[in-house]
Amino acid sequence: MSLRVINPIPAKKISEYVQNILVIENFQVTKPFVLPLFPNGSPTLLFQTSKGKIKDKSNYLTLFGQTVRPEQLTISESFTLIAYYFKPYSLASLFGLSPKELTDNPIELDLLKSSKVACLQEQLLNSSSTDQMINLLDDYVFSLIRKVKAENKLINFATSKLSGNYREETLQKVQNELYLTERTFQRMFRNHVGISPDKFRRISQFNTAFKQLQHRKFEKLSDIAFKNGYADQSHFIRSFKEFTNITPKIT
Repeated sequence: MSLRVINPIPAKKISEYVQNILVIENFQVTKPFVLPLFPNGSPTLLFQTSKGKIKDKSNYLTLFGQTVRPEQLTISESFTLIAYYFKPYSLASLFGLSPKELTDNPIELDLLKSSKVACLQEQLLNSSSTDQMINLLDDYVFSLIRKVKAENKLINFATSKLSGNYREETLQKVQNELYLTERTFQRMFRNHVGISPDKFRRISQFNTAFKQLQHRKFEKLSDIAFKNGYADQSHFIRSFKEFTNITPKIT
């Protein structure tokens, strides 16, 4: 029988993000092989040793977000197909992509412009066995997982530092302690938190002062300002108005 379908169990090192794997082998394609792509709730990394066609796009490595509308993949030559079905939260975590942008809009993985991706595709196409392909894909996914875990540790450290020390020089201190360039620090913070480190610092500073004002822990605005690292009362008032559109008052 020329068609073989198997479901390897994901390796333990990637099982936190990969929920299952599909392998289809067909070495006697006499007419186009059509694989229906139905919604399944899982972002998917798909590789074929022969180019597959989806709508008007044709490539080897495809990254899918959520599929809402049914589609189909057509392959016209003998092939090995390997699909990694990720857990729903994996797109943003592993690939740094907006899940919304990939809904019903699969992309070629090499559009991510990563040297690892270009190398991965070449290695996959030159592999001598399905097992070797799976090992390569496992290693690629695991490299993404390691990066996420490493960045999560850095972000946890940075946010905890900035949440407790609001002076501007703290930004440079945290960046130095993490051994990151300013550009890398800014990009990592925006990717994980959604705002710049300085904006996060100022929001944390304001939020602490706001809670103290709510609980009437100080008798004067200037006391709250100095306690929370503002240069003076006017600085605190400007920050308060920026984030609330009102002026702070102690009653």
